[in-house]
Amino acid sequence: MKDSFGNKVAVVTGAGQGIGFSICKLLAERGARVVLNDKEQSLAEEAARKIQGSGGMCVPVAGDAGDVDFIDYLTTQAIRAFGSIDIAIANAGITLFGPFLDYTEADFQNVMRVNLQGSFFLAQHAARIMKEQKKGGSILFMSSVTGHQAHRDLAAYGMSKAALEMLAKTLVIELAPFGITVNAVAPGATLNERTMNDPEYKSTWSRITPMGRPAETADVANAVVFLVSPEARHITGQTLIVDGGWCSVSPSPYDDSSHNESPRSSEH
Repeated sequence: MKDSFGNKVAVVTGAGQGIGFSICKLLAERGARVVLNDKEQSLAEEAARKIQGSGGMCVPVAGDAGDVDFIDYLTTQAIRAFGSIDIAIANAGITLFGPFLDYTEADFQNVMRVNLQGSFFLAQHAARIMKEQKKGGSILFMSSVTGHQAHRDLAAYGMSKAALEMLAKTLVIELAPFGITVNAVAPGATLNERTMNDPEYKSTWSRITPMGRPAETADVANAVVFLVSPEARHITGQTLIVDGGWCSVSPSPYDDSSHNESPRSSEH
């Protein structure tokens, strides 16, 4: 599996830590040349150094993945650094909690700008390049279980994630003729730098997840890397849920009032 990506070039947004970093690390370990994006320059540079220190090929490009001009810059930098783009993973996303009746236009627009606009135009820019290259490619969107099951105070976020899954399905029509696959992964509760700051998070989600624990970032990264790999070349328009079975039963994390704030630490 070491060279299963044979010097393919991957662009991953929102990858300074958490799931995005795990994706970049795994891709690099398997031979991909990785362009790692994060909004925070220090996070992007430190993440790239970690991958380089393990022998991987990785360049950091800091910037706002919800900004269309930056996406153009990001893809241009990928071509400048490595000469092609074979894989584009729209991992960047934000969660802004709030009750529907009080949700502000500013928060709504911000969620849609990053989660939808950024993902849509990364896919568009990457697909144009892949079409010109005439060797196919893979695009992947990061969805969420909140696109499948309702969560309190996450109407806008859940809507954005459900939309990404429909986008993956819709793009099959236009991109399959060029050998480009488009899929999504929908993580459930996942342990990362943010969620581990909540002392109740792990115990809450361990209690209500059929597999007895929330995901680790590697669990999600393994699913993502499979879907952009040659082994998944005939899979397109699909969403793979990685949630330890939570969506099958969907118990609410709010059932126990003592854990009322636990889900707010999770981006999925």
